[in-house]
Amino acid sequence: MIEHVYRRVADSKAVERVIIATDDARIATAVRAFGGELRLTRADHPSGTDRLAEVVANEACDLVVNVQGDEPLLDPRVIAQAIAPFLHDSALVAATLKTLIHDPRDLASPHIVKVVTDHEGFALYFSRAPIPAHTGPHYKHLGLYVYTRAFLLRFPTLPIGPLEQAERLEQLRILENGYRIKVVETPYDSISVDTPEDLARVEALLASSTQTG
Repeated sequence: MIEHVYRRVADSKAVERVIIATDDARIATAVRAFGGELRLTRADHPSGTDRLAEVVANEACDLVVNVQGDEPLLDPRVIAQAIAPFLHDSALVAATLKTLIHDPRDLASPHIVKVVTDHEGFALYFSRAPIPAHTGPHYKHLGLYVYTRAFLLRFPTLPIGPLEQAERLEQLRILENGYRIKVVETPYDSISVDTPEDLARVEALLASSTQTG
């Protein structure tokens, strides 16, 4: 799965370099097997974003794209969409993506993170529960973030708040500490692999695309 994610990100014209950050020896072995660039990190990070900050501390760059390792169907085109707001707003520190929810099962699933935004497209809240509670439209959050390097290095110093702890969503640390996240709507959906059922769906879709490709 990690190889699929790596190659999809590498297919994006908006990305100059792809690095996989992990503390898991099994993932490291898989990355070495397909020739991906790897960084082994400490094992005590409370989130993937904290892990990414460790890697970026030794890299020279302006923007950092964080793609979750459980997104093997991510469309490479969404990376440029998430980066685009930084070209017009020099004050922006973080951006992410949302897509419209069509399946009621996705709305009810705690594995599908939902997001609500303000009139300017900035995140108000992320939740595993259905939000808004009764009326739509409802939006799914896609597991991709873009940060400025300066903000990413600051992220591990921010205190973890009760909302991040309750929802188990690291992006809430940004909101709880008074920063804003730009949320870009995209028509491209993805399936994050959180359950055995998700894995079976992804394997079937990948097999189908291989047969028709």
